[in-house]
Amino acid sequence: MIALIQRVKHAKVEVAGKSVGEIKHGILVLLGVEKNDDQAKAKKLCQKVMNYRIFSDQQGKMNLNVQQVQGELLVVSQFTLVADTQSGNRPSFSAGASPQLGEELYHYFIECCQQNGLPCQSGQFGSDMQVSLLNDGPVTFQLQV
Repeated sequence: MIALIQRVKHAKVEVAGKSVGEIKHGILVLLGVEKNDDQAKAKKLCQKVMNYRIFSDQQGKMNLNVQQVQGELLVVSQFTLVADTQSGNRPSFSAGASPQLGEELYHYFIECCQQNGLPCQSGQFGSDMQVSLLNDGPVTFQLQV
């Protein structure tokens, strides 16, 4: 399971021109699910995202997590994160989860985030989504479990 996380000043996801999720200060999580992923990996990745210290403290050092800055999360499914791009000019998605497993673990990841008491918005699994954001920093990390 892979999460590309971006520290944002704000982010929004739209489907068919309608906003389905929007946050202010926090983290945009692009989530990719692989075929060997399970709920244990989803829970572990959620904890990593929640505790990852990417926000600045009073000294300007990345020393605070999203909970400590009272931020929000926007979680968007992103199957292209699991693509194998090592050879050729076309990505291979053979490592990707089936749509059923991907959707199940996507929703489970969101539930885990919500259980931490943090405001959490989401995209719409399997939809053609338009994501807009203002990356703060820019600060972007790839987390994988």
